[in-house]
Amino acid sequence: MEFILSQVSVWSYAFATLVHAVFGLYLVVAWRKGARGGFLIVATLVSALWAGASWAFSATGWIWLFQLACLLDVLRLGAWFGFLLALLSQPSQDSSESALPGWPRPWVLGVITLSAAGVLCLSVGIPVYGTPLRTWAATSLFSSVFGLVLLELFYRSVPERSRWGIKPVALALGGLFAFDVYLYADTLLFSRLHPVIWSVRGFAHTLTIPLVAVSASRNPEWTFRVSVSRHVVFHSTALAGSGLYLLTLAGAGYYMRYFGGEWGEALQLALTFGGALLLSVIAFSGAFRARLRVLLAKHFFAYRYDYRKEWLGVTQALSMAGDGLSLGESVVKALADLVESPGGGVWLRDANGEYSQQARLNMPHYALQEHENSEFARYLLEREWVVNLAELRGALVSPSEFPLPEWVSELSDMWLIVPLISSGVLVGFVVLLTPRTPVDVNWEVLDLLKMAGRQAASYFARMQAAEALLEARKFDAFNRMSAFVVHDLKNLVAQLSLMLRNAERHKDNPEFQADMLDTIRHVEERMRGLMAQLMEKTPINQRKPVHLKPLIERIVQSKRMFNPCPVFVAGAPDISVLAHSERLERILGHIVQNALDATSEHGSVVIELSQERNQACVTVRDTGSGMSSAFVREQLFKAFQTTKASGMGIGAYEVQQYVHELGGSLSVQSEVGSGTCFDVRLPIADYSRNAGNEAVAN
Repeated sequence: MEFILSQVSVWSYAFATLVHAVFGLYLVVAWRKGARGGFLIVATLVSALWAGASWAFSATGWIWLFQLACLLDVLRLGAWFGFLLALLSQPSQDSSESALPGWPRPWVLGVITLSAAGVLCLSVGIPVYGTPLRTWAATSLFSSVFGLVLLELFYRSVPERSRWGIKPVALALGGLFAFDVYLYADTLLFSRLHPVIWSVRGFAHTLTIPLVAVSASRNPEWTFRVSVSRHVVFHSTALAGSGLYLLTLAGAGYYMRYFGGEWGEALQLALTFGGALLLSVIAFSGAFRARLRVLLAKHFFAYRYDYRKEWLGVTQALSMAGDGLSLGESVVKALADLVESPGGGVWLRDANGEYSQQARLNMPHYALQEHENSEFARYLLEREWVVNLAELRGALVSPSEFPLPEWVSELSDMWLIVPLISSGVLVGFVVLLTPRTPVDVNWEVLDLLKMAGRQAASYFARMQAAEALLEARKFDAFNRMSAFVVHDLKNLVAQLSLMLRNAERHKDNPEFQADMLDTIRHVEERMRGLMAQLMEKTPINQRKPVHLKPLIERIVQSKRMFNPCPVFVAGAPDISVLAHSERLERILGHIVQNALDATSEHGSVVIELSQERNQACVTVRDTGSGMSSAFVREQLFKAFQTTKASGMGIGAYEVQQYVHELGGSLSVQSEVGSGTCFDVRLPIADYSRNAGNEAVAN
């Protein structure tokens, strides 16, 4: 049989061995202990052994390997017969009885025995029917024809409404048996094994594996957990179609060049370029891809969608909002991709209860609004229906049953309206444009759109809640700053009031007049600074080196003319800290002012400025009334807690907050009747710069 050996047969059976082995192992992993699935596994693995023996014979030429392949071929045929018998033995959907008549089982045993006898005749050279080769071909031909009869019996026993799941495997086995009939009939007629037919037999058997896999995934009662990836099927089909197209193009170009004379080569080149250009246009056509996906989903899968993939795709599209697309555009794209729509728009509710277009994708802007109390909005919220405008236009649904707004009739390119509902609230709705290819909007499509709409609504609700929280925080920050400013204004007004009361007695005193002008100038500057902070013209937290000695001197000077209690300054080395000058002066002045308010005119207030290592220390001691430890611990630094009749209770709170912002510390020691000591420690300016540089470097 040297004439059979060729590179075609080697590659053909090697490919068949690999594919059958991989598919058989996959079925073993996916098997859930079912009889029909067990027969399918045996048939696949025996087919792999048969293909392997045929490949070994093609590669070596050893005749005993050919005989082994023929014997394995009989076992393979018996395994497929057993699989068909197992399918025939299952109860029909209309009754609990099996659809299998009594005659096939003994016939299967007889046919297998006859085929095995034919192989034996071929192996030992017994010419029962002419030659041993013709004897083997005759028995194998009879077995293949019996396979077609058994397959036809199986197909007719399945109700027509249930044939969708078994059509692929029926086509696959029909193709196998028909190819074998052709091979053995040719061998029987011409008394020789045709080398080309025998060589491509491995490729032919391999091409049936995808059909078997599709049926295994469509029939869970075979107890396989087999999943066929829609993504792989789509790209495989597109690749196969492209390959067939290119082969056709190449064949047409060859004959055009062969018969075209002097124009042949030019026509071939023009045809090749035009064909490649057309293939590129088709490959990048969204409408073509949409039609192919719908075709494959409709005819090859039990369900149109791979829900795990679609769920992950929608989640990824929504979570990647901001990467070139806004959240609204991402929602439109995610919903549109589910139904092959080119785009659409999102209508969201604003603070006034009006739904207006907030985002769009491949859709013009429409200045259309819908109020939340309209019948249409209430209908979407109560029914949570996906509105199919194509059905309404086709009078499939009575318009009286649907309270559509007037603007719907003005937009002919609208197709679906998907409500966005989160926690019982209609956040908005998405309007999708007419799809690239006709799509049957059945229950599966509607449920998937509802699921995606709810998920998108949760993202919109979270976005709106985040925006509301951010706005509330802005108002909170503004109110906090306003409270500090009002507190400072109160102190400034108190200074002006005290100055006016003393003006009657000291208006003729030149020193008092000079102090009064300085105080008015200082108050005016402070008020302008406070107004600038409110208007955000100057950053309140901008930090610059501030020398503490002149700052404390200004504080003491501003307090002396209004308080009879003496203020003393001790130490006062030249130390600078990083801070906002006016704000630091305000909080230190607040500490000094509280000390003066708590101390009688016979007492004293002492301010000490010193340096300990890398910290500047500002200590304010007074001999006033003091505070209890419980008050210091529980009330002193709480906002709006005060013991003064005209106080606001935020001065000490601001002191503590700002000292901590600067990276410093604040401690208080006080005793009722013995006075109070405030100790403020702040990082000096040089150390603060070095620490900041080290943090940046790390």
